[in-house]
Amino acid sequence: MSTPTPPIPPEPSATPAAAPDARPPGVSRHKRLIVVAICAFAIILDGYDLTVYGAVVPSLLEYEAWNVTETQAGTLGSYALVGMLLGALLIGTVTDLVGRRRIIIACVIWFSVGMALTAFAPTPEAFGLLRFLTGLGLGGVIPTAIALTMEFAEPHRRNITNAFMFSGYAIGGICAALVAIPVLARFEWQTMFWIGSLPALVLVPLAYFALPESPNYLRARGREEEAQALAARYGVTLEAPDTAVPAGGDGRKRGAVANVGTLVSRRFLAGTLLFWVANGMGLLLVYGLNTWLAGIMFSAGFPLGSSLTFLLVLNAGAILGAPTGGALADRFGSRPVVTTMFVIAATCILLMSLEPPTALLYVFVALAGACTIGTTILVNSYTGNFYPAALRATGLGWALAVGRIGAIIGPIYGGLVMASGLGISVNFYAFAIPAVIGALAVLVVPRSRAVVLPGSTPR
Repeated sequence: MSTPTPPIPPEPSATPAAAPDARPPGVSRHKRLIVVAICAFAIILDGYDLTVYGAVVPSLLEYEAWNVTETQAGTLGSYALVGMLLGALLIGTVTDLVGRRRIIIACVIWFSVGMALTAFAPTPEAFGLLRFLTGLGLGGVIPTAIALTMEFAEPHRRNITNAFMFSGYAIGGICAALVAIPVLARFEWQTMFWIGSLPALVLVPLAYFALPESPNYLRARGREEEAQALAARYGVTLEAPDTAVPAGGDGRKRGAVANVGTLVSRRFLAGTLLFWVANGMGLLLVYGLNTWLAGIMFSAGFPLGSSLTFLLVLNAGAILGAPTGGALADRFGSRPVVTTMFVIAATCILLMSLEPPTALLYVFVALAGACTIGTTILVNSYTGNFYPAALRATGLGWALAVGRIGAIIGPIYGGLVMASGLGISVNFYAFAIPAVIGALAVLVVPRSRAVVLPGSTPR
């Protein structure tokens, strides 16, 4: 484990932003909450898309026009995740260069159109291509929404604020499961994708008129007066520039290559690699379980409606787990809390293999959701806090992009285990292993060497 590095004192700004105590009471907090709510809305749609495929898998396997096998279904489920990998990688890097507001709006439009087109897919191959294209937009939303949320959150409440925002992921999953129970009983699976595209008709205009640009992005691009005015309007404390982050020839504008190079510099390399592993294991669990939990329970003898209820409970657990974990992380630090949650996830998944009574099984599924989806949310917060503001979206984008390798493997991994015929218990053993690896990765993350903000504590 690396030796803790003393906090680097922030550099004085040319024109300091308003101090937190000088904010108009109630006004700035209200405006910041609007930003967080819009980001949460975008993540709800992302969460719906995450779960909708898992919800339709049982119906897709019975869709006679395509005759999809379990292995093929797992592969189809991974196509959107390949798109999300590229989207997080490319768009997450571009976000720190072109602005966060425009990226969120463009990505929501992109993935909503993609979902609508998926409903018209005539073949499994076309379905896979459209899922890949949809994933490009989905992958770009996540790092951008996290970066904005963490900027507009109080410095000492970043973990819990991001946890509440990213709970939209689980809310979207619950919506998909709740919608699927009545819809799939009466309509074909394509209807689920149509429904997922409709909320953009509300979100895009809302984001266009109410979502501000990042003040720290404006400062990084040399637009100091705009940054100061926006920070004062929303009660945001501008972060001091980090001299370790390379500047371009004009002293202000950095390129994408310089940003990415800093992520793997000696200063950040160990943390960068460990966050990549932790994200990969967390996303393998999230996408693997959301894709295959209903199928596993269906094959265990539960009817389709009950199997989908397990999917609902999995995501409901995250709604409680993420904010609770976020509050604990703000108090005790991210490393011990995230490590413990990974361990609880592994334990609950193993206990599910023992075929406990149904009521107890629901408890284990809820805890597994809290400590897989919820833990992944906290890993994102931890990652964001690890990097300075000028690198935050890039660092998150790359961590999520590399982590998508785990997400891509998740549905395929689950499909192969399901098709192996080794028994229901083996499915649970297979998903406990990534949780243990994730716990070990987080346990050895070094202390953040980013600039420390006044009133905040490095975690």
